[in-house]
Order: sequence, then structure tokens, then C-alpha cells
Amino acid sequence: MLAHVKECAPLEACGLLAGKDGAVSRVFLIKNQAHSPEKFKMEPVEQVQALHWMDTNRLDLLAIFHSHPTGPEILSTTDIAEAAYEVVQIIWSPSETWQAHAFWIEKGRLCNVELEITDG
Repeated sequence: MLAHVKECAPLEACGLLAGKDGAVSRVFLIKNQAHSPEKFKMEPVEQVQALHWMDTNRLDLLAIFHSHPTGPEILSTTDIAEAAYEVVQIIWSPSETWQAHAFWIEKGRLCNVELEITDG
């Protein structure tokens, strides 16, 4: 994820995380069709292909990630309004280094989610 986020900057990057029981086993890097530093829209064919792969391989959609290259470190009101799946939402944002922040949307409000990010 981090390499994708850095590569796409200053535009927003996006993607999907698949796995089981809260453990990610596959990251899908999806093209941002919006080509924007302030908005993302996953390329529909890539998104559908990723979801189909998850279904075929009996994995769950665990999270959606995207970056906020110019901040903030939380989901925007647009992100909350356009959230289509009840999954963890991960925002990558730079401060001194890129950092990931995870949230669950509950009745239009954000709840922090603890992340454990590994290289493996």
C-alpha cells in the first residue's frame, strides 16, 4: 500500500484489502479514475475484477484504502457520504512520513480502528 500511495502522490491512491478474520492476505491496488489530489473513484473494471477474485478465492473485503496527500488524517465528509461498503476505511496521509489511520463508520460518525501493519 505504502509504495502505491507514494507512487501516486500528489494524486490520491486507492485500493482494496482482502483476507479472513481480520488478517489481510491480498492487497489490490486500484487506479484512481478521478485523477485528483482531493478525490478518489476506483476504476470500475479493476474494482469488479478484485471483488470477483475475492469471491472466487473465498476471501472477504476487509478494508478500503485511499490517500489524502495534502491531509487530513481522517475521512472527509465526502468519504463518509460515499462509503458503499461496511468495512474498515484506511486513510494514508503524510506528516513527517506517510502514516495509515483506520476508521469504522457508524451512523455517519467515525470510530478509530487499531491497525497492525507488517511487511509480510
